[in-house]
Amino acid sequence: MKYKCTILFFEILLVLLFFNVTKSFANDFLQNNKFGMSLLQPTYEDFKKTAELVNSKGGDWGYVTLVIQEDDTDVNKWQDIFNQLREFRLIPIVRIATKPENDYWRRPNKDDADRWVEFLDSLHWVVKNRYIVLFNEPNHAKEWGGKVNPEDYGEISLLFAKKLKSKNKDFFVMLAGFDASAPSVSPNYEDEEFFLRRMFKKENIKEWNNVLDGWSSHSYPNPGFSGSPWDWGRKSIRGYQWELKLLRNIGITKNLPVFITETGWSDETLSRESISLFFKQAFVNVWNIDSRVVAITPFVFNYQSNPFLSFSWKKQNSDEYYPQYYKVKSLYKNKGNPEIKEDGNINFSHPRELVSSSTYHFIVRLENKGQAIWDKDNGYSLKLNEFKGGEYFFSDLNEIKPFDTDGIDLYIKTKDNKELIVKNNTDISLFKNNKKILDLSKWNFEIVPLPSLQVKTFIFPKKTVNASDFEVQIFDENEELIFKKKNISVRNGSAEISKIQNIVLGDKYRIVLLKPYYLPRQEIIQFKRRKNETSFEKMIPLDFNIDGTFNEKDFIAFFKNLRLIKLLIP
Repeated sequence: MKYKCTILFFEILLVLLFFNVTKSFANDFLQNNKFGMSLLQPTYEDFKKTAELVNSKGGDWGYVTLVIQEDDTDVNKWQDIFNQLREFRLIPIVRIATKPENDYWRRPNKDDADRWVEFLDSLHWVVKNRYIVLFNEPNHAKEWGGKVNPEDYGEISLLFAKKLKSKNKDFFVMLAGFDASAPSVSPNYEDEEFFLRRMFKKENIKEWNNVLDGWSSHSYPNPGFSGSPWDWGRKSIRGYQWELKLLRNIGITKNLPVFITETGWSDETLSRESISLFFKQAFVNVWNIDSRVVAITPFVFNYQSNPFLSFSWKKQNSDEYYPQYYKVKSLYKNKGNPEIKEDGNINFSHPRELVSSSTYHFIVRLENKGQAIWDKDNGYSLKLNEFKGGEYFFSDLNEIKPFDTDGIDLYIKTKDNKELIVKNNTDISLFKNNKKILDLSKWNFEIVPLPSLQVKTFIFPKKTVNASDFEVQIFDENEELIFKKKNISVRNGSAEISKIQNIVLGDKYRIVLLKPYYLPRQEIIQFKRRKNETSFEKMIPLDFNIDGTFNEKDFIAFFKNLRLIKLLIP
């Protein structure tokens, strides 16, 4: 009985601990897909194959870790890369780097910070969080100008972090991943614990708690990149757990989400089949069930030469991949739902008065100023909120990318409202998966009873007009025919059309008056409520072939049918 109570106690304790950690990360990360890859600087094909890997089996929005060097900061190049990641629904984690000098990486200095911040801020990021890793394994001398210097790395990284956060609160700052297996051999290596204790000073620990957003970990299975996925401790794939405990002991009180930006096994001592099984065990039984782990990007997707050929997931000089690619691809994944900034506007005339029993076709010019690709297959649509007095329909959104503009068709069919005025105070809104995410524009309008139109005309050479073969056509400003009525009876030069449909009151329309064998007449009118009227110039009987114009064909038609001369007899 005592044994069972002890087990129950620990189970309850684990649940409570899991709940506390889960609660702190739930809003930002738990809905995301943890699977990812380290790509360094990949090709378009690498993006494609990575997306097939990390977004397979129900997955969406996996992660990729990229490296940007200080001598490779062309904005157009990297914006194009980010745009490709957006299309493949991959979230970038960017590790910034200096450049090689001799046998080591140049040590950054404080003056570099502003240039980096301006460059990184100039990019249009894929999702709201702008994940930044500050350099790489600084407890190796070759990664820090040839000499390990914890205090220097701390000062420079803190400055970079504060400047990034000051520039834009969406920058998500992480320190470099460390080599947890490095010995303490000055000046070439430093033990990670010694390094961190020297780097985090008591006088600035509060600042670190303010600027650090996550923890980048290189949780490799050592020794020799061949350890078991069941191993524990700082030199295992659970190395991040040891790091989090150490950070808490040092004074970092934040619950930092973990991004395993490097991990993996080498084929120098293990078979590729064993590596694939180890990855399956690691994902299923270690990383996926730990709510503190947000992303895992194994090193490295495609590296075709030494020193990292033994870690590559793609075979050398081949389009084939090693077994771990297919094993991880077969694992079930979450459908990620990262926070994405939505912004945009519309260019629309916002007509104020429509009429009942009518059909309308409007073009809404929609501009995407946010981060998402607006597409029906991603659940995006436009809607009118609380539309009254009829029905409406928007055409589908088709891959409207950030900073693109597209014309969306809006069709409205108003009801016969029995001479009543129906007021609409609505919004044109953007929805995603039937949830409103953005109000684009307010639209206040009324649906009013159908107006009438009185037309006045005369025909040459007659003094009065009494005929029933007139036709009226109405065209809008886009030259679309929106109303037509035939067999209009004109008496004493006047006729009234009682119900004019499909017009917007206040807009200008071209009214065309037709009668067989007469040249058409037209006038421009701006409709108002109730009664409207317009007068046409005298109609001339010179359209003998009834094509709407006067040309040589009319003479041929006239002489072929001499009875048309009656048109000229008063």
